[in-house]
Amino acid sequence: MRGAPRSCAVAVGVASALALLLHLWAPSAPPPVDLTGHAPFVLAPPPGAGPARAYPHVTFRLRRDVIGLLPGNSCSCSADPEPLFGQSRVSDVSSSLGANERLRREREYREYRLRVQSPADRLLIAPANSPLEYPVQGVEVRPLQTVLVPGLSLQAAPRESYEVSLSASMGTLTVAAAVDGVTLRGEGQSQFSISSPSLDHLNRQLQFVTYTSTVYHPSTADIVQFRTQGHEASFTIRIRHPPAPRLYGDSDGDGGYNISALVTVATKTFLRYEKLRALISSIRRFYPTVTVVVADDSPRPEPLHGAHIEHYLMPFGKGWFAGRNLAVSQVTTKYVLWVDDDFIFTPRTRLEKLVDVLEKTSLDLVGGAVRELSGFTTSYRQRLRLLSGGSSGDCLRSQPGFHHRLLGFPSCVVTDGVVNFFMARTDKVREVGFDPRLRRVAHLEFFLDALGLLHVGSCEDVVVDHASKLSLPWRRSERERLYLHYRYPRDNSRGLRYRILYYKNRLQCMAGN
Repeated sequence: MRGAPRSCAVAVGVASALALLLHLWAPSAPPPVDLTGHAPFVLAPPPGAGPARAYPHVTFRLRRDVIGLLPGNSCSCSADPEPLFGQSRVSDVSSSLGANERLRREREYREYRLRVQSPADRLLIAPANSPLEYPVQGVEVRPLQTVLVPGLSLQAAPRESYEVSLSASMGTLTVAAAVDGVTLRGEGQSQFSISSPSLDHLNRQLQFVTYTSTVYHPSTADIVQFRTQGHEASFTIRIRHPPAPRLYGDSDGDGGYNISALVTVATKTFLRYEKLRALISSIRRFYPTVTVVVADDSPRPEPLHGAHIEHYLMPFGKGWFAGRNLAVSQVTTKYVLWVDDDFIFTPRTRLEKLVDVLEKTSLDLVGGAVRELSGFTTSYRQRLRLLSGGSSGDCLRSQPGFHHRLLGFPSCVVTDGVVNFFMARTDKVREVGFDPRLRRVAHLEFFLDALGLLHVGSCEDVVVDHASKLSLPWRRSERERLYLHYRYPRDNSRGLRYRILYYKNRLQCMAGN
C-alpha cells in the first residue's frame, strides 16, 4: 500500500525537476533580469569532475563552438580589433618580473587556496539507480552542535535483512529516537550502522539520525559516507557559524525614504578645498541634514565648518584608497554614497532613486552618471572577465557595456564596474575594501577585488555634475600646481600598480578599453 504513493511522489519529483531544468535551459533574451526579492537561480559549473567512464567503442564529434565557451587552463590578452570606445589597450603585468617572483606568487597562491577551500567545494555525483536517498546539499550545523540529518532512506528490493552505515570525519552520528526491531551499532561514534529485518522500520529509524560536530571550525564541511550492500553515496554537512545579521532601523521617512537616516556621503580630498566646499554646498541644497564624511591628507588641512560634517585628517599624501578606507570606516548608515570632491549635486542627483534600487533588488552597489561641462555624460559601465591562465597567472579583460537590463528600472542595468559616483551597502563595501598601496590612480582595482563579492548595477538617470578641470597654466594657483604634481606623479606608479595586480590578483596581463 505504501509503494504506490512513493512511486507517485518520485514521478512528480522527477517531472518537476525536468520542468525546472527545461525552464532554466530554455534560450531567452538577456534583457531584462528580475533581481527583486531573492537572487535568481543560476546553474553554476562544477569546480571539477572526477575521471569519466571510458567508452572506447563509441565515436563522437567535437563541437568547437561549444568547446570555446568552456573554461580552460590557459589564457592570453589581445587587443580588441574593433573597440567600442577609444583605443583598446593591452598591458603585460608580468613582463618585468623574474622567475623567483613567479615562484613566490605561486606559493602564496597555493596557501591562499588552502585557506579558502573546503570539502564543500568538491563535486559529488549521486550514482544512477542507487537505492540510497540522501540530502544532496543544504544540511548545516553550527560548530560543536547537533542537527537532524533529513532525507535519509533506503529503497531496496525485498530481502531477509537490511543494513546501512554512515561514517563521518569531523563529527559523530547517533539517533534522536529508537525504533523497535532495529539494531544500532556505533552510536555516538564517527562510524555508525543501522540494521533491521523490516525496511519500513529501518527507514523510520533513519528519520531520527543526528550529526554532532566534534571538531571546532567556524566554517568548513564534513563529507558523510552513506553505504548499503553494493552501494555507496556521499553528501556534505556544512559546519559554520551563520553570518551575524547587520540590521538598520528607521529606514522610512514621511512619504518616502529618509535619506539622512539611510545614506552617508563619503569623499576624499587633497588640497582642493574650493571644490570640496562647492560640493558640500550643493549637497546641502538638496539634502540639508545628510552626513558628509571627508578624509583629508592635505599638507596643511583647512577647517570645514557646518553641521553634519565629519572631517578626518590623515598623514600627508597617504593616498586615494587609504582615504576611501578611512571615510567608509566611519559610516554608520545602511548605505554609503561615494563622490569625488569636485562633483556638484543638481536636481538630477536623486539619491532616492539609488536607494530605491538597492532596497528593492539584490544589488549591492549601483552607480550613477557624471556630466562634464561639455554636456557629455558617462556612466563607465564595464564588464569584467577573469580568464584562467594556469601557472602563468590569470588574464583580465574589461569591455564597456552591461550584462542585463534591470526589470522594473528601465534606465538601470547589471554590470561589473561603474563610474566614481556610486551608492553601496556599507557592510559590503567594507568587505571588499580599498588597497591603501594604490595612492593616486586606481578605480578598476576595486571592482576587480569585488568580483564575486558585489552585485553591481548602474542607473543612467541619476546624474552628478563634474566641476571644470580646465584652467590656463599661467593662471593656476600654487595650490593647483602642487595638486597636479601629486595627482600625476612622474615616479614608477605604474610599475607598483602592475606589481600589485601581479601578486595580489595573480594576473599575468589585462586588456580592455
